Amino acid sequence: MPDLAAIVADIAAEMADAPDRGTVAQYIPPLAAVDPKRFGIAIVTDDGREYVAGDGDMGFSIQSISKVFALTLALGAVGDQLWQRVGVEPSGTPFNSIVQLESEHGIPRNPFINAGAIVVTDILLGRGEPREAIGEMLRFVRTLAGDDAIYIDDAVARAELETGHRNIALAHYMRGFGNLNREVARVLGVYFHHCALTMSCRQLARAGRYLMDGGRNPETGHNVVSARRARRINALMLTCGHYDGSGEFAFRVGLPGKSGVGGGILAVAPGIASIAVWSPGLNERGNSQLGTLALERLVHRTGWSIFDPRVF
Repeated sequence: MPDLAAIVADIAAEMADAPDRGTVAQYIPPLAAVDPKRFGIAIVTDDGREYVAGDGDMGFSIQSISKVFALTLALGAVGDQLWQRVGVEPSGTPFNSIVQLESEHGIPRNPFINAGAIVVTDILLGRGEPREAIGEMLRFVRTLAGDDAIYIDDAVARAELETGHRNIALAHYMRGFGNLNREVARVLGVYFHHCALTMSCRQLARAGRYLMDGGRNPETGHNVVSARRARRINALMLTCGHYDGSGEFAFRVGLPGKSGVGGGILAVAPGIASIAVWSPGLNERGNSQLGTLALERLVHRTGWSIFDPRVF
């Protein structure tokens, strides 16, 4: 095992001096107010060791990273029936694009673009009322991370509701095609609260351990999902987790990963580590500028790319 304590400390120091930090998300006011100088990184290895540097214990809005946990819950609720309503192909378009829905009859390309995640939320609402669906997600990530300090930022959720006009359009469009069963306002209320989950890099890396460990939560020893389902979630993270930048992320980093416009990225080195990085400045595709760079440097120094035969 490489000297991970030294590696994360070095990467955090390098990111502190990086001149090109991207641009924080402007369309959600609480995100626009975040200091672009922030950077955090956390690694949790398969033997339970934790390596944290920079602002790795500072909470941030995980935004679309929550789609990984929502997908996991929805698969537990309806199994492979989910894939009748959501595809598994990369979109090649921005995360909030509507252009493919008409030609593809209201079926989103994958569960990690906004349209797909809204359908996943509709599925989760089939198990109860909005308050119950929000509470279920919060309990789930707290259990995964083993940390009850994780919370939903209501101010962020309200701001998303006030500014989420494209998401409202996506939801109405899919309801028009019969691919949304519940009232748009109820579905989006839950969706925005899921996106408003606030966690630190350490907490997020802990929560992602089941994807590193074949579907098992190493803290409890219980299976969160089957090994087969964990492999499929990881595959979707690799091919679709960074929207129209997913190919570039696979090319540069070579790990399954899911980004969010809050500047976070959850990455998985199967069998080795769960990794979280956070830097709020985004590149032109809505992914963390320095988070991607940090993961690229981490993989270079550890050899953890899934495409490296010496590791996998």
